[in-house]
Amino acid sequence: MSPTRFYGNPPPGVKASELKGKLIVLEGADGSGRSTQIRSLTEWLERAGHATVNIGLKRSTLVSRELERAKRGNILGNTTMSLFYATDFADQLENVMIPALRAGYVVLADRYIYTLMVRDIVRGADRAWVESIYGIAPAPDLIFYLRVSPRNLVERNLEKNQTLDYWESGMDIALSRDMFESFIAYQKMVRREFLILEKQFGFQSIDANRSPSAVTGTIRKQVAALFGGKMNVDAP
Repeated sequence: MSPTRFYGNPPPGVKASELKGKLIVLEGADGSGRSTQIRSLTEWLERAGHATVNIGLKRSTLVSRELERAKRGNILGNTTMSLFYATDFADQLENVMIPALRAGYVVLADRYIYTLMVRDIVRGADRAWVESIYGIAPAPDLIFYLRVSPRNLVERNLEKNQTLDYWESGMDIALSRDMFESFIAYQKMVRREFLILEKQFGFQSIDANRSPSAVTGTIRKQVAALFGGKMNVDAP
């Protein structure tokens, strides 16, 4: 569907009927291949003549640097981190997403409100409170969840970064003193919450344990259907 509705009340001065563009979301953990798929999708859409805009987490000009600095100290409280990310999202919504959707662009989100909601909920936040925060979010046209097993995520993250991320391992919620064990336990918790949101919000769940090219093909078929099936899914 076109993003002609919001999950709650739209931002002040915004009419859903004004949003002529498309909103496509890719969700998944670090190591799931999101960034690779976003780049591929951006290039493919632009070659087909569709103007695109990319958004993601910690990209707000308002708070992204401050949020990154705060996370480096590993001392952020759960509520503070939640509101930091909500501010980051709201700033991008107002200054990037809404203008782009009004202008008819395709907005590609490298993670969206669902990751933020899941992170908050597994850290003990009230589900209704979290959903109310993100009521200002437009409902996407397509939501892809790149599903990868926790052990494959470990291998991919170690291969890429030689270490595991403190926050993506859930070390702040004391699941285990061992980062590897904590990472596995945390990612399983995140996976369970995503399964709940998948049913609630209508995700397209994709097996991303496969090769990047196989995942790309699956995504392109869904996106081509969104645009009336007139795009070449086999284009380079």
